[in-house]
Amino acid sequence: MIPAPDILCIGSVLWDVIGRSASHMNVGSDVPGRISRHPGGVAMNIAMTLKRFGLAPALLSAIGRDEDGTELLSHCTRLGLDTTHVYLSEDLPTDRYMAVEGANGLIAAIADAHSLEAAGDKILRPLQDGRLGSAEAPYPGRIALDGNLTTGLLADIAASPLFARADLRVAPASPGKAERLLPLLPQPHATLYVNLEEAGLIAATRFATAADAAQALRARGAARVLVTDGGNPAAEAGSNGLIRATPPEVLVTRVTGAGDTFMAAHIAAEASGADPEKALQVALQAAADHVSGDTPL
Repeated sequence: MIPAPDILCIGSVLWDVIGRSASHMNVGSDVPGRISRHPGGVAMNIAMTLKRFGLAPALLSAIGRDEDGTELLSHCTRLGLDTTHVYLSEDLPTDRYMAVEGANGLIAAIADAHSLEAAGDKILRPLQDGRLGSAEAPYPGRIALDGNLTTGLLADIAASPLFARADLRVAPASPGKAERLLPLLPQPHATLYVNLEEAGLIAATRFATAADAAQALRARGAARVLVTDGGNPAAEAGSNGLIRATPPEVLVTRVTGAGDTFMAAHIAAEASGADPEKALQVALQAAADHVSGDTPL
């Protein structure tokens, strides 16, 4: 029997195809490197990190009933992730993400999450039909929500009674999808996890520091927001005021998934009883370990 989950991870579960090179790269570069494929997607990355921290996450996503989907589900099972409530589609292929990283960071990426978008609110059925909750008895626990969902579905979630009692943790997935989170900005039970660029896109301005961005989003109605800025100081703004912390200095060997790792580690630290300052430090250390290659994929 699968135990009740500690947290729901809603969003993209797919295959990451990542090309990495130790060389500095520009547009048109053709350099030697390594190409790997492994499970990814924002919801999946968060769930894997939560599991490493001892929590029991359940996935709500869309996966195709194809060879890629079967292999992905098997991998989830081996990792101990609950896929009981994943929507399995007969006609939609399993999604994929492709990125190229060089010594100077992420060069380019394409997220093919069309099946997740096409599935729409089908992935939320367990929150409606009594398996995990209903409109009359909304799910009362933690939910990690991925900005790979469509703008329309995220707006529906912001107004839905299904999420009225949830401790909602929200990630934009990428700068290109940051503005999708606008409907969730004023939600009183939502915590937003963004980087400096994403914060600027949401606020339609540029910020010099994470602290400036966190305070600005708080002023725009966010109940609580955490902003990272690579190796520069990160910040949290919320009911506890403004908190700052500086990430450890590490050699960066990969960048894909760093924000997801930060978010998951922060959630896990708070779940274990850490105070806000400690939780932020734990999250920054976990993200540093990830980008340095010290944690497994």
